[in-house]
Amino acid sequence: MAVKTNWYEADSRFIPGHYQPATLIDLALSRDIDSHRLLRGTGLFHEDILAGNARLSPQQFLGLIGNSRKLLDADDSSFLFGQRLLPGYYGAASHALGHAQNLHQALEILIQQQVLLSPLVTLQLELDEHHAYLYWLDSCGAGEHWRFLLEASMTSLVAMSQWLSGERLPWACSFSHAEPRYVEQYWVHLGEETRFERPLDMMSIPREYLTRTWPGASATAGQVARRQAREQIEQLGFAGSFLDCLYDYLREQVRQPPSLEQAAHAFAMSPATLKRKLHKHDTGFQQQVDRVRKQVALHLYQVKGYSNDEVAAYLNFNDAANFRRSFKRWTGSTPNLIRQLFNSR
Repeated sequence: MAVKTNWYEADSRFIPGHYQPATLIDLALSRDIDSHRLLRGTGLFHEDILAGNARLSPQQFLGLIGNSRKLLDADDSSFLFGQRLLPGYYGAASHALGHAQNLHQALEILIQQQVLLSPLVTLQLELDEHHAYLYWLDSCGAGEHWRFLLEASMTSLVAMSQWLSGERLPWACSFSHAEPRYVEQYWVHLGEETRFERPLDMMSIPREYLTRTWPGASATAGQVARRQAREQIEQLGFAGSFLDCLYDYLREQVRQPPSLEQAAHAFAMSPATLKRKLHKHDTGFQQQVDRVRKQVALHLYQVKGYSNDEVAAYLNFNDAANFRRSFKRWTGSTPNLIRQLFNSR
């Protein structure tokens, strides 16, 4: 199976500095942070961003996030950043989002135009009979900044959906990390249905809210904006990141995971080159295989209601003990404990 090679990587410079990065810069400047200190080590200059000429790589954007976290040193920074992110002022993609006719269409726009609207974080949508589930995945190897991005991304969706729908929607948010000392920020910005030490970083909402009509949307303006955004993506030459492409490839092969050599062949590169690319994104091949298998297993438990034996069989484990060991490596927990957790919800 061959894979398309049109992706962006951690060092690809394509993110306009006056889009998402400017939102973070403005937040820092509003708190009297010096712009030179803020941009130190990123290779960026405030004058270029103001002129609209700067194009950042994900690595540079993550460097800016690191400086902002250190200089702002405030518990609410990620949440305030998130509140400002969507629909944003990112040209046609933001116009399309602003004219979404309901939540489902807004989520589809976010997924289809992720490279323009959320270049560091990938959104995945799964549906069952009663709920919509949104999973957040690291696109570029965020490392220590992942929690900041996760808090900002979830906040951005809660804030945008409230603004465009005209009501506070009943989101439930789950985080894999432990409850932080600044938990009140989660309650304020995400709601009290926020849980910690859960298997996945995820949001959910009753499915009925997906199709409720949002006021103020123009179907014509939205359609034109979506077409313009697609043309923009075609000009960029890619719609997702290298890690996104690898995730999709491994997801299709999840029942019989490929070897490093097989994956490298599918991506038309040598195993050594694939290793180097993964290292550049602060990860390794086995980590990516485990990430996909964990995601699929938890989806089967939570959304499909599979038993331990059914999940093990789906993932082609012939030995129950081997499945338990692998599952504990992926999640830090046993299959039975995870199923109890999902059933308790």
